[in-house]
Amino acid sequence: MRVIVDANIPAAEHCFGELGEVLALPGREIEAANLAGAEALIVRSITRVDEALLDAAHRAGARLRFVGTCTIGTDHIDQATLAARGIGFASAPGCNAEAVVDYVLSSLVLLAERDGAALDQRRVGIVGAGNVGERLYQRLTALGLDCRRCDPPRAEAEPQTHFYGLDELCQWADVLCLHTPLVHSGPYATHHLLDAERLAALRPGSWLLNAGRGDCLDGAALRQRLATAGDLRAVLDVWEGEPAIDEQLWQLAEIATPHIAGHSLDGKLRGTQQVYAAALGYFGLPVGLRFDDLAPPPPLPRLELGSGLPPWEALRLCMRAVYDVRRDHDGLARMVATHGMAKGFDAWRANYPLRREFATLEIAMGAGGRPLAPLLAAAGFRVS
Repeated sequence: MRVIVDANIPAAEHCFGELGEVLALPGREIEAANLAGAEALIVRSITRVDEALLDAAHRAGARLRFVGTCTIGTDHIDQATLAARGIGFASAPGCNAEAVVDYVLSSLVLLAERDGAALDQRRVGIVGAGNVGERLYQRLTALGLDCRRCDPPRAEAEPQTHFYGLDELCQWADVLCLHTPLVHSGPYATHHLLDAERLAALRPGSWLLNAGRGDCLDGAALRQRLATAGDLRAVLDVWEGEPAIDEQLWQLAEIATPHIAGHSLDGKLRGTQQVYAAALGYFGLPVGLRFDDLAPPPPLPRLELGSGLPPWEALRLCMRAVYDVRRDHDGLARMVATHGMAKGFDAWRANYPLRREFATLEIAMGAGGRPLAPLLAAAGFRVS
């Protein structure tokens, strides 16, 4: 069996090699001509698998029987066409949710530092309470923040759980975080969910963060508000038109990163393992590799924290020991300066440096440090 995989999928050859020959290609170079003889295709979010690709691949000699995406999102996959053609499909729901939450926390801590604000006094509206949004809600509420969730599909399915309307959140929140999938039509469509009217309703001084899908936010309207009023702080990891994103909006964003919020090694390996298990199950083969078989030890496994730091300073120190969002903001800027926007955007993603999740760090509480333990545990660290 021939398996085509995105070259940015870690441990792909180790895992999918159990199926046969593995050919790794950059995600944007996975085209019909490269799929000749392929029976399985494993991608990430930048490769669109639709009817046009499938038709062209068939003409090129592909014999696709299984398609997998090692990502949470699936809007780049035409699942209806796959099903109609009897092609198996799997995604990796929740695989990088913890990494995205780490990204959000790192960004919020940085904004609080820059603004001289007390983060635990900010009111956070979370739009989309799925794998990412629900984990973010749990961590932020454990940290003592006042959080409210908006998720119309869940509100309908779970009438016993209290959710808020989006317009209400736009007027109430100091921080608005978008974590919605991209849905183009139907009662729960999310394309330009945050449009010009809702952006205008955000309170001056608010922080807006999008780590869901770029098309869920009207980028032109946001650019207009940032350029004219300048009264919002924008953190953008996802964009309309990736990788050739709006350069003026990129320059106006407080934190701008190239769709890497979930790019921890742990998240990627979970995605690989989940799709690998689904593929082997689909072909009737035993699953031999687990996540623990793939994940290497973290480069910083343990940190001892003593007394002397205020709680939020201690939390900032521990976060930055594992992940600092400024690295990705600055890395994109360097790549754009060298390669231009579209190539620079992809270059940072393709050469993404090692990143682990907060949960890989054990924090030992030294003398006098024990009062900090609940806060650090709430942020996602392992505390001993």
